[in-house]
Amino acid sequence: MKDLTKKILIGLTLMSTLEVAHAAYPDQPIKLVVPFPAGGTTDVLARTLAVKLSERVGQSVVVENRAGAGGTIAALAVARSAPDGYTFILGTFGTHAVNHALAKNPSYHPLNDFSAITTVAEVPNVLVVSSKSPYKTMADLIAAAKAKPGELSHASTGIGASPSLSFNVLKLMSKIDVIEVMYKGGAPAMTAIFAGEVTFGFDGVTTSTPHIKAGTLRPLAVSSSYRIPTFPDVPTVAESGYPGFDVAAWYGIWAAAKTPAAIVNKMNAEFNAILKMPDVREKFEGAGAKMMGGSVEDFVAFNKKEFDRWTAFIRASGITLQD
Repeated sequence: MKDLTKKILIGLTLMSTLEVAHAAYPDQPIKLVVPFPAGGTTDVLARTLAVKLSERVGQSVVVENRAGAGGTIAALAVARSAPDGYTFILGTFGTHAVNHALAKNPSYHPLNDFSAITTVAEVPNVLVVSSKSPYKTMADLIAAAKAKPGELSHASTGIGASPSLSFNVLKLMSKIDVIEVMYKGGAPAMTAIFAGEVTFGFDGVTTSTPHIKAGTLRPLAVSSSYRIPTFPDVPTVAESGYPGFDVAAWYGIWAAAKTPAAIVNKMNAEFNAILKMPDVREKFEGAGAKMMGGSVEDFVAFNKKEFDRWTAFIRASGITLQD
C-alpha cells in the first residue's frame, strides 16, 4: 500500500511539474527556421511574424536562414529538433507537399515528422511576357505555342518550385510543347524574359510586381482560382480557358513531431492572433499574399490534401529532379 501511495505521489508530482513547465512556456528564445536565403518572400513573412511573436510571448524570436536542397535541409533539421516548442519552421508547399514525391530517397516525411501549427498565407503566380512581346493575352500565347511546337520557352526557377509546377500543370491541360529553361532564382528568370531570352514565365506576384509596374513585363494571367487585388484586371488562368486551374505557393508553421498539444495549441492561437493584426495583414497583402490561418485540425487536413494532390500530379506527369 505504501509503495502504491508513493507511486501515486510521484505521478502527481511529475504531472504538476509538466503543467508548470507548460504554463511557463516559453521561458527561453524561440527559433523560426526559414528554408531559403534572406530577402525572399518566405524570409520577409518570417521576419514579420518573428517580431510580433516576440512581442506577444516576451521572448526573443530568432530567424535562422538554412537554405539548400529546395528547403529540404531546413525541414530535416526541424524534424530532428527537440519537440519542446522552441524550434519552428516557416515551411512552404514545396517543403511539405511537393519535395517528398520528387526525391528518390526522402529524408523526412512532411506529414508524419512534424506537428502542424497553422497555415500562414498563400502567394499566387503571375504568367508574364516581355512588354515588347506580341502576345497580349494568354490565348495568344497558347495559340502561338501550338502553331510552333518546341519553339517557345518558359523560364522556371527549379523543378518542384511553384512557377515550374504552374507551368507543368498548364502544359498538361493545354497540351502545348514548350521548352522549360531553368534559372537560379526569380530575378535572373525575369531578366531573361524581358531581355527576350525566353518567351514567358510564371513568377510569384511578390517578385514580379516591381517589373510589371516598371513596364518591363506584361501580365497575362494569374495562377490562383481568384483574381488578385494587385492586378484586378488580369484574369485567372481558369478564366482564360482552363477551368479548375489553381496553383499558388502557400506557407505554414510546423514544429517537430510529438510537440506537446498544449504548446501546439498555444502557438496556433498566437500566430492566428498575429495574422489578424491590421499592420501584418497590410504588409502581407502588400507583398501579394493572401492571408490564411485557422485551426490545427484544418491545417492538418489542408496539408494532407495538398500532399496527396501534388504527389499524384508529379507521379502522373513524370516530373523528376534533374541530376
